[in-house]
Amino acid sequence: IMQAVLRHDRALLVGREQAAHSLNLCVCPLNSTPAACLPLPVAHQQSICISVKAQPRRRQWHASHAAVKTPYPTQEMVQQLVTEAPTDVLYDAVIIGSGMGGLSAASQLVAKGAKVLVLEKYLIPGGSAGRFVREGYTFDVGSSMMFGFSDGDGNTNLITKCLAAVGKKLKSVADPTQVHYHLPPSTAHPQGLEVQTWREYEDFVSELSARFPHEAAGIRGFYGECWNVFNALNALELKSLEEPRYLLTQFSKQPIACLTLAAYSTTNAGDVARKYVKDPELLQFIDLECFLWSTVLADMTPMINAGMVFCDRHFNGINYPVGGVGMMADALVEGITERGSHVIYKANVKEILTEGEGEHGRAVGVRMADGRVFRGKTVISNATRWDTFEHMLGEERITQDEKLFRERYKKAPSFFQLHLGVKDCVFQDQAGKLKDLDCHHIILEDWSKMQDSHGTLFISIPSLLDPSVAPAGHQIVHVFTPDWIDAWQNLSLEEYAAKKEVMATAIIQRLEALLPGLGANLQLKEVGTPRTNRRFLNREDGTYGPIPTRRPLGILSMPLNTTSIPGLYCVGDSTFPGQGVNAVVFSGFGCAHRVACDLDMEPTWPVLDKGFNMFLRYIRDRS
Repeated sequence: IMQAVLRHDRALLVGREQAAHSLNLCVCPLNSTPAACLPLPVAHQQSICISVKAQPRRRQWHASHAAVKTPYPTQEMVQQLVTEAPTDVLYDAVIIGSGMGGLSAASQLVAKGAKVLVLEKYLIPGGSAGRFVREGYTFDVGSSMMFGFSDGDGNTNLITKCLAAVGKKLKSVADPTQVHYHLPPSTAHPQGLEVQTWREYEDFVSELSARFPHEAAGIRGFYGECWNVFNALNALELKSLEEPRYLLTQFSKQPIACLTLAAYSTTNAGDVARKYVKDPELLQFIDLECFLWSTVLADMTPMINAGMVFCDRHFNGINYPVGGVGMMADALVEGITERGSHVIYKANVKEILTEGEGEHGRAVGVRMADGRVFRGKTVISNATRWDTFEHMLGEERITQDEKLFRERYKKAPSFFQLHLGVKDCVFQDQAGKLKDLDCHHIILEDWSKMQDSHGTLFISIPSLLDPSVAPAGHQIVHVFTPDWIDAWQNLSLEEYAAKKEVMATAIIQRLEALLPGLGANLQLKEVGTPRTNRRFLNREDGTYGPIPTRRPLGILSMPLNTTSIPGLYCVGDSTFPGQGVNAVVFSGFGCAHRVACDLDMEPTWPVLDKGFNMFLRYIRDRS
């Protein structure tokens, strides 16, 4: 129907002013109410509505298909979206994308009085930290494991600080563990290795030492060095590593912390682990600890990143926002707009505009798919570096340092995901009470398949922490596993649907080891592939972010926020410190500080500034 209408009406649209705009096509059952329509957001301005007469279906309607009855966002919500912002304003920053990196940068800038415009291509904010609703379930798009989101002290509590910058605070529920590992059998652990990373550090170390008693000293040695890194980070105000005045000020206040971080700046977690640990199975466990959030093994994970993650889970703990992870993005959007800045949706950026030639050219704004132009003193891209430089700037404008970036980094895999609505009986004991079950789990049946597609299963059951995200008598199970988009290309609609069903069935069968009876008690099943992530998150190949192609020189190999194009900055998982919600918020803090300095909203030392950043680029490009 969509193809027929688009072919029929193409001639009517071409030549009109609205031809540059997209279509908003909806398909409605005959005589249905508007609320029953399924919006298909190929666009924004023109609308076509088709009424179709329902025909008898040859196959039974399953719960897994029920999602089409309640699209999210609803048609009413879509109609209320803000899609316009002034085009005759010179913004301090035009931000492409409302992921948590972009929103955190925006929140820090508006708190300093900057005029900011955030452009979101889709219909909801947050990117991978967004949410969607189906049949009374509030699903997290990505991870439900939130670091840096507590009322505790310290400077690594970045999500809380980000919200506070725009006057917002959210309720959260503390998770007693970070994750429960269910790992393969071995000679030492014939029934499989079970480890829970408890919120209390001593509880975790004691449990891991009980599993590897001969490595008790090595365990404390490795995680003790992680604490050295974390305590140093936590002592500093976390801003831009590209701003020497800030760095020297921090050094004058906390010299030991700064020297500690400098000492670890070229070190990876695997280097430190092997210094203390010899048991191959325990080293594999540490690899999995890194893989959980970085999608690479310990040898490829900078020690500074590992120290932050492995210790923050004990210092601030893992905390889940009441109402779902998407509440964070919603609150940030509200705070940003309350301060006079703008967040608009259906905002498809097609080009980053530059003026000047060569080294004198600079980013001055963006051009939208509908022809609108928004101009800014700076442009911040929350898109991946591939989308930013290849699609919005163009191959001919890719700079030498970006070419070197492509040699050092490649796209991480995407994910195959299941969002499941499950009856409570799966989680109950014989007395009808909920079992004592952790929220987050890792299932790996074969160490050699840790990095393979579908080898490792990541499971979250957020409704155990916050029952409000699921209907009464039900729970949410969210499963995701690494997958590559190549396996999902060049399929017909029938082949694509069939492959999704085969994969979903296989994963549910594996989950039965943890949740017996799961398959027989599904009330709702949503299946997502790397193609789903590419479409709705607007990410090249649906990738989770960049991962190193070779052993990195600690954090020195990682790109920071500035680019070699003046006025253009990157934020999010394509920049230090990498993937994860708290990590991209850290990136947002650093980016906002660097932009504020360049806009003269923060004091700098210009001469030292220029020389220092030339030195950083020199080191990074030769790493």
